[in-house]
Amino acid sequence: MQTYSTDNHLKPVQQAERIKTVDMIRGFALLGILLMNIPGFGINWDAWHRIMTGPENTKDYYTFAAIATFFEGTMRGLFSMLFGAGMILFTLNKKDTATGPTVTEYYYRRLLWLVLFGVFNAFVLLWFGDILFYYGMCGMMLYAFRNTNPKWLLVLGFVCMGVTMLKQQLNWNETTEKRKAYNEAIAVSKTGKQLSAEQQAAKDEWLEMEKRRKPDTTITNRNLRTMQSGYITIYQYWIPKNADGETWGLYHQWFWDGLTMMFIGMALFGWGFFSNKLSTSTYGMWLLVGYGIGIPISWFVFRGSLEDARNIGLYADRYYVNHTLLYDVRRILLSLGHASLLMVIFRSNIVPWLMRALANVGQLAFTNYLMQSIICTWFFYGYGFGWYNKLAFYELYYVVFAVWIFQLIFSSIWLKYFRFGPFEWLWRSLTYWQMQPMKR
Repeated sequence: MQTYSTDNHLKPVQQAERIKTVDMIRGFALLGILLMNIPGFGINWDAWHRIMTGPENTKDYYTFAAIATFFEGTMRGLFSMLFGAGMILFTLNKKDTATGPTVTEYYYRRLLWLVLFGVFNAFVLLWFGDILFYYGMCGMMLYAFRNTNPKWLLVLGFVCMGVTMLKQQLNWNETTEKRKAYNEAIAVSKTGKQLSAEQQAAKDEWLEMEKRRKPDTTITNRNLRTMQSGYITIYQYWIPKNADGETWGLYHQWFWDGLTMMFIGMALFGWGFFSNKLSTSTYGMWLLVGYGIGIPISWFVFRGSLEDARNIGLYADRYYVNHTLLYDVRRILLSLGHASLLMVIFRSNIVPWLMRALANVGQLAFTNYLMQSIICTWFFYGYGFGWYNKLAFYELYYVVFAVWIFQLIFSSIWLKYFRFGPFEWLWRSLTYWQMQPMKR
C-alpha cells in the first residue's frame, strides 16, 4: 500500500466538503438500527412469539409495540436512502486521471471491500444480522444510475418496491391456497367420508406449517446453549446460517429491499432533501404526511402481524391480502417523517449540541456500526460477559441507551483528534490503496 499523496485528484471527501445534515440523519439512523438489532444480539428466538401471543399489558409488549410501530424497518430504510445518496457523493466532482484507476474502478473497489467487511462482521464478529454484505452487493447496481433524473430514480424505487410486494402477495396466495385445501379436507372429514390421499396430504401440510410457526423447544434450547458457549462453538453454529442468509436472503429479500430505499434516497438527494436545500414548510409538510399517514398504517400492519402470529388459520381465512404488503409503504413514509423532523429541529437550532453529536456519529457510521457488533456480542455472548437471554425484552433497551451515550461521546471526542474513524480510515486506505492521513 502506498503512502498518501496530495497529487491524486481521486481522494476521499474532506472535512470541509461534508454535508452536515447528511451526517446528522445518518447518525440518527445508525443509532436507531440498534433498536431493531438488540433483540437478535441479546434474547432467545422464542421471545418474539411469546410477546406477540401473550398478554397486551406487559412492559415487554408495550416496548415491542412501540418499536414495531415507530421504528421497524425505518432506521434501515433511512440508512439505505443515505447509502444511495452516498454513492452520488462519492462520484460527485471526481474526474478520471491520466494515470491510475478510474472513478468507476475506485467505486467498485470500495464496494468489494464493503462486501468483505460484511463477511467479517458476520463470520468473525458473529453478527447474523449484518447488512454490509447486502449493501455492497446492491450498491454495485447503483453506479449505472448515478446521472439519472431524480424523478426516474423515484420510479425505479417504486418498481423495486412493487417487485417486493408482488413476491409477498404470491407467497401469501400459496398460504391461502393451502388453507383452502385444508378447510376442504376438514369439511370432508366431518361428513364421515374417508379423505383421499391428496386431501390427507393437504391436511398434514397445513398442520405441519402451523407447527413450524411455533417455537420448537429443542431448537430454542440448543440456540440458548450455543449462544452461552465459547467463541468456536458459536462460530461453527453460525457458519451455515450466515452462508444461507447471505445467499438465499439476498436473492429473496434484501436485494429488492435495499434497492427500493437506495433509489429513493438518490432521488431525494438529487432534489436537495438531505442537503438542507428545501424550505422549512416543505420539511414540515413531509413531517405531517410521513407521520400522519405512516403511523396509522404502521399500527394497522402491526396489529395484523399479531393476528397472524396468534392464529394463522383464522388470519388466512379472513384476509386475501397480507398486512405486510404495506410494509414498504409505511417505512418510506415514516423514514421521511423521521428525516423531516430532524431537519426541522436542525433549522430551529433548539438543540444544536445534539445535532452536532448526531453528525459526529454519522461521520463515523461505519466504525459505529461495527462497534455495535463488537460491544453487543461481547456483552451478550458466552465468550464475553454472558448476558444472553438474561434480560427481559424491555430491559434490552437499557443496553441500547448505554451504547448510544457511549457512541455519542466517543464520536465527538475522536473527531477532535482524527479525520476518520478507525474503520473509515481502513476502508478509505484500502479503496484508494494509499495510507490516508489520520490525525488532524
